[in-house]
Amino acid sequence: MTKTDIPSDPAVSVDSEEVVLEVDELVQQFSVPGGVVHAVDGVSFKLRRGETLGLVGESGCGKSTLARTLVRLQRPKSGSIRLLGRELTSMPRRQLRRMLARMQMIFQDPISSLNPRRKTRDIVAEGLRIHGAERTRIPSRAREVMGEVGLDPDTMSGRRPGDFSGGQCQRIAIARAMAPSPDVLICDEPVSALDVSVQAQVLNLLERMRQEHGLGMLFISHDLSVVRNVSDRVAVMYLGKIVEIGDTDGVYRTPAHPYSRALIASVPAPGAPSLPKDAELRGELPSPMNPPSGCRFRTRCPLASDRCSTEVPELREVSPGRRVACHHPLIDAPEPQRALPGVQA
Repeated sequence: MTKTDIPSDPAVSVDSEEVVLEVDELVQQFSVPGGVVHAVDGVSFKLRRGETLGLVGESGCGKSTLARTLVRLQRPKSGSIRLLGRELTSMPRRQLRRMLARMQMIFQDPISSLNPRRKTRDIVAEGLRIHGAERTRIPSRAREVMGEVGLDPDTMSGRRPGDFSGGQCQRIAIARAMAPSPDVLICDEPVSALDVSVQAQVLNLLERMRQEHGLGMLFISHDLSVVRNVSDRVAVMYLGKIVEIGDTDGVYRTPAHPYSRALIASVPAPGAPSLPKDAELRGELPSPMNPPSGCRFRTRCPLASDRCSTEVPELREVSPGRRVACHHPLIDAPEPQRALPGVQA
C-alpha cells in the first residue's frame, strides 16, 4: 500500500523532503488545583527524513507530554507544529485527521496500549479505517505489515493481545503504527518495558523500518546507552525545555550543558572513577508548577551565577550543529574537556 491509498490533502507533496517535522516554540500547560503545570515550555527542533532524533531527560521533564502534544492527543497552548510543511495547530479537524496519518506513535507500555478485546488483525487495521483507507485494501495491508514486523498473519491474526508476550505486543503496536505508511514515527520509551534480549530485537526492527521507509523518528528514552546507539542527533530536556541539541557522538563525548554532563557522567561503568564534584546534580527536580526564575537548572547547577537567576538562557549555537541553552557552556571552556566516566573518547 502506498501513501496515496489513504486520502490526503492535495496540497501536501509525497516527494522526499529534508525536513518532515518542524516544531517551533511549542508550549503545553495544564491547569490543576493550586496552579498551572508548565509541562513543555518553548520547545523547538527540526526532524529530517531518515533521521533519528533522541530525546533524553529525567522522569517528569516533559518528554511524553511533548510526544502526545505532537500527535495532537493534547492540544498545545501555543507554538507551531509543521508536518511536511503544513501547520497542524490551526488545521481544521477533517484535514488534521488526514495529516495525522503521516505521523504515528508507539507508546511505552506495549500491552496496555492494545485493546485486549480486539483481534490482532483488527488492531493493526484500526488506523487504516480511521484515516479512510480503501476498504478492499485494508485486510491485505494488515497482513503485509504484520509480516514486515515478524508476526505470522496466518496464525496470529485471530489472536488477542493477552495471548502474546510483551515483545510480540510491541511488534503489534509497531505494525499498527506502520500500517498507514507514516513519514514520522514517534517512539515513547518503546523498549523500557521489555527484557534486554527483546529490546535488541525491537530496536533492530525499528532501525530496519526507518531505513526501508525513510522515516523521520523521534526516539524518547531514559536509557542513555540505547539513545546513543540508535540516534543521529540527541536533544537533552530539563523541566520542559531543551537545554542542548546536537550530533549524538559530539554531545556524549563533550557535553556542553552542565545538565547534559551530569546526566551522561551518571551512567555507571565498570572501573570508572567516581563522579567529579563539579558534575554532580544537587537537590531534586523542581516542581513544574513553580519553575525557578532565569535558568531552570540553576538551583542544581555547580556553575550557576547571579546572571542565571535573572536571565533565561537562549538556545544558541556554540559550534556547528550544536545548540546550548546556558550562560556558561562547557564547550567554551579554555581548557580541554577531560573524558567523562563511562563515556568513550
